[in-house]
Amino acid sequence: MKEWTTQERYRVLKDASEIKDLYDRIQASDYRQTYHIQPITGLSSDPNGFIYHKGTWHLYYQWCPWGAVHGLKYWYHTSSKDLVHWQNEGVGIHPDTIYDNKGVHSGSGFSTDEKLYLFYTGNHRDENWVRTPYTCLAQLTEDGQLVKQPEPLFGPHPDYTEHQRDPKVVYHEANQTYYILLGAQSKDLKGKVLIYSSKELLQGWTFAGELRVPGYEDLGGMWECPSIARIGDKDVLVFSPQYTTLPHRGPSTNHNIYLIGQMDYENLTFQADGDYRHLDYGFDFYAAQFAANVKEEDKAILTAWMGLPDNHYPTEEEDWEGSLVLPRELRIVDGRLLQRPVPQLSQLRKEKVNPNGYLPRVAELEINNHGQDAQLQLFCKADGTGGLSIRYDASNQTCTIDRSQMDLRFNEAIGEVLDVPLERALADLRIFIDRSSVEIFFNGGEATFSSHLYPSAEENRYQLSPNLSLGMWTLKPSVTDDFRV
Repeated sequence: MKEWTTQERYRVLKDASEIKDLYDRIQASDYRQTYHIQPITGLSSDPNGFIYHKGTWHLYYQWCPWGAVHGLKYWYHTSSKDLVHWQNEGVGIHPDTIYDNKGVHSGSGFSTDEKLYLFYTGNHRDENWVRTPYTCLAQLTEDGQLVKQPEPLFGPHPDYTEHQRDPKVVYHEANQTYYILLGAQSKDLKGKVLIYSSKELLQGWTFAGELRVPGYEDLGGMWECPSIARIGDKDVLVFSPQYTTLPHRGPSTNHNIYLIGQMDYENLTFQADGDYRHLDYGFDFYAAQFAANVKEEDKAILTAWMGLPDNHYPTEEEDWEGSLVLPRELRIVDGRLLQRPVPQLSQLRKEKVNPNGYLPRVAELEINNHGQDAQLQLFCKADGTGGLSIRYDASNQTCTIDRSQMDLRFNEAIGEVLDVPLERALADLRIFIDRSSVEIFFNGGEATFSSHLYPSAEENRYQLSPNLSLGMWTLKPSVTDDFRV
């Protein structure tokens, strides 16, 4: 694996021609996705600026153009009319000011007065590599130009470490106040959310205080990517706690969880109705973000990075890595989130496949069960060996996912077997397979599991226990891979 120098990782992209050969080369990869957003070159990570504005969905992602390495980050811009068919728009935000000289880090979008604004963390480092994070603002104009505000909205709070980032902007109608939620770390290395407030969106921001979440004062050492949405009469707080292990996540120390409850903006307190839940149980899911400006009050739209910090993937050898998960529609049912792929994805069904034991590389599967023990093998070989194992134990209502028998193994140190606990007997699975990923939705979205997978040419079969019924469709591509910088 290539060892990257700091100079290589933080090189400034000055012209599209510098990465055109790299783009041309990775087009030949057998693992390029067909209906998932992915980087044109290099690495993609956190989703940013996810918003519906004047008939178009805008979605950015963290992008390092040179290879599958975390270095100088840009925001890369994609857009869609339906959350399914996405097109590349080119670089959305460049790291080109003193305040973001070493990267444009994560943030959110906000639409008001027919204008679209983007809030992000400017990652500044001085000559001694000391970091100063700034909360910055830019506007996407009608003609697609990005105009940055000359000065940051505010700098770091001195009572916390340098880890203060990922602004999420919300407007609270009752007190006519804007709020920014920032992921942060206290001086005693505990995860926190900082809150800033202002009566005006573009100026006047002051530190309001630290978000209180009773019962969660000691969870993890950093809370990344806080995001909040109102669904019906409840608030949902999503964040990514780091530097801690959690049940059902093996040895991993990076997670994505949610709380349902009520947000009290006057007292800066989120009162959770119950325990946290995992947003996704998979090997590769992180930095989830709610879309802003969703019109329906009874649902939210969310996506996430299909990956984890510090993990490594086989396509790094090809100088690219990363995807975003499919956009999901979230509703609250019986005190928990139900997550389902957005309904528009049904447009991608191409043809129904007669079950014959062969597994297409791009497909959707619907599987029904009747609460019995069951087993499904995906990507196994002709003799039935290997592949991804999905085993359901009816006695404890748990699915066990095992990718340890795949030919291409990776991230073995963080575990290759994970459990998905269900609250009712397994009735159905909906599985989306792309060329280097699988996303599984259990019981109509009661639980989800996202993972990268890199099947070999011989791993092209499936097997399922007799009590399972299967429907399978091939899917049409929906994400352009045009070279736009």
